[in-house]
Amino acid sequence: MRQLDFHGQELREIDTDLGKVALGRPEVLRLMSVPGIDATVALSIVAAVGDFTRFRTPQRLVSYFGLNPRVRQSGNQPATHGRITKSGPGYARGMLVEAAFSTSKAPGPLRAFHERIRARRGVQVAIVATARKLTVLCWHLMIRGEDYAFAMPSLVAHKQRKLELRAGAPPARGRKGTAAPYSLKQVRAAERDLASQSELAYRTMVANWRPHRPATREQRQTTTATGSGRGRQHRDTTLRP
Repeated sequence: MRQLDFHGQELREIDTDLGKVALGRPEVLRLMSVPGIDATVALSIVAAVGDFTRFRTPQRLVSYFGLNPRVRQSGNQPATHGRITKSGPGYARGMLVEAAFSTSKAPGPLRAFHERIRARRGVQVAIVATARKLTVLCWHLMIRGEDYAFAMPSLVAHKQRKLELRAGAPPARGRKGTAAPYSLKQVRAAERDLASQSELAYRTMVANWRPHRPATREQRQTTTATGSGRGRQHRDTTLRP
């Protein structure tokens, strides 16, 4: 029992130190604006990546976490996609998957994305796809220096207050702080309603989106033979068969 008490105290001290480190890193606070990402997940991502600018594209960050599918191709045969590579830091990849579970339950575009993939491919594929989408989102937030556009302010303030208490800040019982609106049901309901509207907008956008198919060889040959200008060529090459 004394050994358990000793290790418990050691873990509490480490947890306090991690809270202080997280409060001093703006990258962690920015990632916490995303629903489903708390201080622990944000710290894991920042610790694994370091400088986000060393990844030129979000796809490279996805590959670094091992969330991209394996691609097999032989000769002129079409490529086939298998399971994810699982390369890179496994602990950070696991944190992203856990965050994807939480994100899929919160209203917003990410939940709409998860449900769309789940209807086609199943739960497991949808969770991994959501984790990959979270990775891409984290890259854009870090590169652009912006918080999540569909963040819920009271939830973000609540997570930051929990982080402050984790870092050893004194409790302020009986006094209203920045996280006080989180305890008001009407405030949380209003924020969830706004998030639901953004989720509906995402569903509508996806339902109305139609991909542009590349021009066939016959269309390109017709354009070359009959096109008289750059504008005409652009219009002809965007025709669908």
